[in-house]
Amino acid sequence: MRRLVLIAVLALVAVPLGRAGVTQGKQLYGEYCVACHGANGMGANGGETGFGPGRSERVQERLGPPLRGVGALAADFYLRTGYMPLRESGKQPRRSRLLLSEPQIDALVAYVASLGQGPKVPTPRPERGSLSDGQRLFTDHCAGCHQVVAEGGYLSGGVAPPLEEATSTQIAEAIRIGPYIMPRFSTRDLSPQEVNSIVRYVQWAKHPDDRGGWAIGHLGPVPEGLVTWFLAATTLVAVCILLGKRLRHE
Repeated sequence: MRRLVLIAVLALVAVPLGRAGVTQGKQLYGEYCVACHGANGMGANGGETGFGPGRSERVQERLGPPLRGVGALAADFYLRTGYMPLRESGKQPRRSRLLLSEPQIDALVAYVASLGQGPKVPTPRPERGSLSDGQRLFTDHCAGCHQVVAEGGYLSGGVAPPLEEATSTQIAEAIRIGPYIMPRFSTRDLSPQEVNSIVRYVQWAKHPDDRGGWAIGHLGPVPEGLVTWFLAATTLVAVCILLGKRLRHE
């Protein structure tokens, strides 16, 4: 009986707290987001917006997609990675310093989630995933842009960021969202268990076991081959010079 009473009390307390979070989030939305994403998350495509928190001090074009129905998932990812607020519209979002505190992010995520039904923030379980399966899946779906050990790379039209600072939740969120030019993977493309395996592999790749020796920053086989060739060529030239000097003395 006491347990039921406690649950009822907690539920009654949680409702006003949730409403307060949404109210604060709406205020933050008006300060940081409305200039690009429009009122009530309706989006904006055209017109001009001026200086604001986190934005460049110049007039910019209003290019903000609608946020109705994106749920907590997208808002949580873009805010906790520092991708948003975007400094210059039209530019690729990059990981940067967070402008908002944790409670402010929670409130803003709650407000965006209240705009319409959408996916919740995922809760990956990498400990339940398979490291070998994760490596295979990451190689098949992600390594073409992020490199096989998630060090990132340059692409035509954008940059695949390194994943060394990405949390397990952010990796799972990015898989479902497909930020910027990254493709989006639905549950049909990658099941939750497969996402667990990918997350486990990416977390492992941050500190891989370099049994082969010198890792050279994990830049991949091409840079490693160039470094090897450069060292070998330098050594060969030095040997040729020494042999030539000996032959002259003889």
